[in-house]
Amino acid sequence: MYKGYVMNIGLEVHVELKTQSKIFCSCPTLYGAEPNTHVCPVCMAMPGALPVLNKKAVEYALMAGIALDCEINLECKMDRKNYFYPDLPKAYQISQYDVPLCKKGFLDIETESGNKRIRINRIHLEEDAGKLIHNEKEETLIDCNRCGVPLIEIVTEPDMESREEADLFLNKLRTVLLNLGISDCRMNEGSFRVDVNLSVRKQDNFELGTRTEMKNLNSFAFIQKAIEYEFKRQVDSITENKPIEQETRRYDEKSRKTFSMRKKEDADDYRYFPDPDLVKIKLERDYVESIRKNLPELASKRKPQMMAKYELSSYDCEMLLTDMELAALFEKAAEYTKSYKSLSNLIISKKDSVLGILPEKLATIANMSYKELINAMTARKLIDMLLEKDFDIEKEVEEKQMGQINDEKILAEYARQALEMNKKAIESYKKGNFQAIGPIIGQVMKLTRGYGNPEKINDIVVKCLNDIS
Repeated sequence: MYKGYVMNIGLEVHVELKTQSKIFCSCPTLYGAEPNTHVCPVCMAMPGALPVLNKKAVEYALMAGIALDCEINLECKMDRKNYFYPDLPKAYQISQYDVPLCKKGFLDIETESGNKRIRINRIHLEEDAGKLIHNEKEETLIDCNRCGVPLIEIVTEPDMESREEADLFLNKLRTVLLNLGISDCRMNEGSFRVDVNLSVRKQDNFELGTRTEMKNLNSFAFIQKAIEYEFKRQVDSITENKPIEQETRRYDEKSRKTFSMRKKEDADDYRYFPDPDLVKIKLERDYVESIRKNLPELASKRKPQMMAKYELSSYDCEMLLTDMELAALFEKAAEYTKSYKSLSNLIISKKDSVLGILPEKLATIANMSYKELINAMTARKLIDMLLEKDFDIEKEVEEKQMGQINDEKILAEYARQALEMNKKAIESYKKGNFQAIGPIIGQVMKLTRGYGNPEKINDIVVKCLNDIS
């Protein structure tokens, strides 16, 4: 709440599907190729080139709809959404308008006040546009490789009332999509992008206000910051008797502010009409049911079992279950250790590299971490070393003196040396800047070659600083 106002948030989540070819042609969808090399007459909209719908894209969209408890339209169509934009060669986008593939679903999230259901208005298929690249010469270049990559757009109702709820929803949605295996959901590569629709209203008034849309946010952190800024901007405008206009805005990460891009279009402005080059999509009910029966197991079903069996938090289980291979590795390693929390922390912190490590080795590192024989930094370092060659972990730690330093007398001496080397930080701390403790702790860790006990170092440094002040 801010000045007696609350927010309502609806999300439009654009998810690139992990098909091998584009939605209407056979061009590959691989990320990172040389610009304008994965293109053909169809995705470049050459005269006479005709699209053919990718069956796998429809299947993946159905999987998402079924997993999110949507109603499936057995008969639907593709529509043309007309607008000119430099990265859209056709000057129209093939999408779905009035009859989407999936509608009226939901996803439940766990908030501090309990379970909350976020309604999903629709999930529709469409093609992605290209990518504009702005260089240092103030030139704008166009890469059309992304043109025609299959997307689903997941549109929610405005049911979220805080940035925390939006974050919970997006993280859980991403987990579902990763479990299904239909997208890699890499935000840095643009395969999971979010438009945030936000409006404000008085706390006791349930009529929705005028919304603004913040486009193409590709970071959870940016989404949070954009929501926070836009909420306060709208409330301040209302309290200053300035009207809120329905418009599209962009979030600038440097200034941490949103800026107007254009007035928000209505559906009529896009002149939707059925694409004449594509036949209607007609699905057999048996086909849809076969997809339903063969859906992979979702995190929502396995999570309660993992929480109970391993006494892990909801967050830890969510992180492990974003990748079923990661969850399987955890459960295999858990057969060799009872240090479940340490094992979970280790796998989550090194999730991009642990899949190449034997479960027994991970269990050994987790055990040593739990017993405080090594610290978290050393545990991660051992993972990196194991990726290069196999070795006896306990023997390696002993021979290379990588064990955690827990002796408080030794750590106190290192702390004394660090304080001598950071006089300015001490003065800053005494003036109330408690963040000044960071460089001192960092210096102690450096003196211990990274093998000090971080918690004990923190306690010792705080005690020394308090004694000085």
